[in-house]
Amino acid sequence: MAVKKDLSITYLGVRCENPFFLSSSPVGGNYDMVAKCFEAGWGGVFFKTVGIFVADECSPRFDNTGKEGLPWIGFKNMEQISDKPTEQNFEYLYRLKRDYPDKVVVASIMGSSVSEWAKLAKMCDQAGVDLIEGNFSCPQMTSHAMGSDVGSDPALVEKYTRAVVKATKIPFIAKMTPNITKMEPPARAAARGGAKGVSAINTLKSITHIDLDHLTALPVVNGKSSISGYSGAAVRPVALRFVANLCADDFLRRRGVEVSGIGGIETWRDALEFLLLGCRNLQVTTAVMQYGYRIVEDMAGGLSHWMDERGHRGLEDFIGGALANIIPAEELDRSFRILPAFHNRKCVGCGRCYVSCYDGAHQAIGWDARRRRPVLDEDKCVGCHLCLNVCPVAGCITPGAVRWKGRAKKSAPAVQEHYD
Repeated sequence: MAVKKDLSITYLGVRCENPFFLSSSPVGGNYDMVAKCFEAGWGGVFFKTVGIFVADECSPRFDNTGKEGLPWIGFKNMEQISDKPTEQNFEYLYRLKRDYPDKVVVASIMGSSVSEWAKLAKMCDQAGVDLIEGNFSCPQMTSHAMGSDVGSDPALVEKYTRAVVKATKIPFIAKMTPNITKMEPPARAAARGGAKGVSAINTLKSITHIDLDHLTALPVVNGKSSISGYSGAAVRPVALRFVANLCADDFLRRRGVEVSGIGGIETWRDALEFLLLGCRNLQVTTAVMQYGYRIVEDMAGGLSHWMDERGHRGLEDFIGGALANIIPAEELDRSFRILPAFHNRKCVGCGRCYVSCYDGAHQAIGWDARRRRPVLDEDKCVGCHLCLNVCPVAGCITPGAVRWKGRAKKSAPAVQEHYD
């Protein structure tokens, strides 16, 4: 039975009917595309980045990675900002806000100088957009004066943020690059410059494959290729790490900086993970490229069911709920081992757990060749749970008995109930 919950949220002072937005990318690059996404139920759009510079694109420009027959684990793109004239893009933005006043329209902009950033900000004012995002993070721009080369320089981030904030009163969001060791310095610089929010992450610089005929990376453009951005499910763990750092940062929290989460969001559970870390807005591209705009129905429906099962009335009930439980490694409780429990009735006798433990862990699992079943050596088992992660049968290996390292026993530790 369908369950509908209130998924509305206020983001940077703007009411959103739900937190699901298109990220700035090919999926939201003109009026018709965004209008269709609004009709499908998306709360808003970060329109494809507009600049004074008009991109001249290469062909082809995409590649993807898979594993064991699964396509689209990761996606590489060599596309830059919009290839349409600046004035045309702002006309699209104006019409979208006029025709869909209840939807949230975010203009994503990119300049190469203070004057360009200011000029674009003023054009955002004229178009009547709700919010502005500054793209400090595109990894494949043909100019070092734009994109991730700017985003990795906190001084430039602050400088260009100030230029936008001075030119308009529309709340400004700085889009962060993950092609950097720590994201907090440029995010703090943006906050000092007046940014009200940050969005993370943009794509990771990557080479997905090497073409063995042309001896270059994919995609092949007349015998050559280039390092460029990587997105999709494969980057979600990296995105969650950066988002957790930003949401926990004391400086950003004191400034009231709100975080928009991006990176590998494909399902309602993916979306929920970003919300639980503290994001108040979610952006999606690669999943739309695979499944179309109607994927928002699955994300909204799944999130509503989860909320209903736990008695949550709105998103505010649980945003940031996981953040306090992510602690430094030195603070983890190391006083016990949780042994794996083998449920032999479910076992198919594949031997994956045995091989992985012997060759990749602690040689704590033996093999009963006659019964084709694993046998645990408790003295050798360190409780790493590699066996649980490689087992192909759901529920065949689960967390089992607790063994305490010291004499004093504590209360039973919390364990992971489900391994997906």
